[in-house]
Amino acid sequence: MSMWYAISNMMGHGEHYHPVTAAGRVLAIGLYIVSLILVATYTANLASDLTTSKAKNIISGIDDIKNGKIPYHRIGICVGTTSEDYYLREISGGRRTFYPLASRQELYDSLLHGIIDASFMDIGVAEYVTNNIYCNLTLVGSDFDRNTFGIVFSKEWLYGKDLDLSILSLRESGALDDLKKKWFQMNNCPDTSETSNGMRIEDMSGLFLTFAIISVLSLTLFAWKKRSMIKDCLWRRLCRQKLVIQPHSPMVKSSQDVLSTVVKI
Repeated sequence: MSMWYAISNMMGHGEHYHPVTAAGRVLAIGLYIVSLILVATYTANLASDLTTSKAKNIISGIDDIKNGKIPYHRIGICVGTTSEDYYLREISGGRRTFYPLASRQELYDSLLHGIIDASFMDIGVAEYVTNNIYCNLTLVGSDFDRNTFGIVFSKEWLYGKDLDLSILSLRESGALDDLKKKWFQMNNCPDTSETSNGMRIEDMSGLFLTFAIISVLSLTLFAWKKRSMIKDCLWRRLCRQKLVIQPHSPMVKSSQDVLSTVVKI
């Protein structure tokens, strides 16, 4: 019956009886507080999880931009860059429907202030910026439109072959990969991808401690109300333990008593 009463309070179901004693009412108040906070916490966590799931990345890559999942005027492009050339060639068919930006700093500010929803740039710069400077920005999808970069120097340069051999040696030894990881893939931003917003048992320890104190207070009040009955019960038990049962011994008269009795007769 006690389990039914507790579950009824937590689920908001009207129980069929109410406490009438002061101790029962104190315990019921503690149970009401626990059930109210638990239900409110669960509702808040559920709403937070649903909101977070809906607020995830609205696109998964460049294909979503090509398919028009984001309005074109919400895509920021730096004017006069290779990003503009790619947009005109692969996405809009030569139409300048994007949101024009004058610099990369304006691009970052527009993303942070919600003026635009997405943009694209060189992957090296994007990885460094999102991993070290603007932690509120993130990369979506895989890289695309790969190009080859080279080092420009004059023809028949004296150290041209030495430079080629040095670059080849760095690539074979893995030094270039180490430099790439150090300067472009090193993440100095706090990792929030695995952070849980749910309430843990440790966070709810104060609530359970409060309920334990209320329960002890209720038991103390009950014992105080029934102190006379408890006192009588303890006194009877104590007296029962002090009783000593002695065996009954038959009375044996001495010879003098018998003789005196005979003489008197």
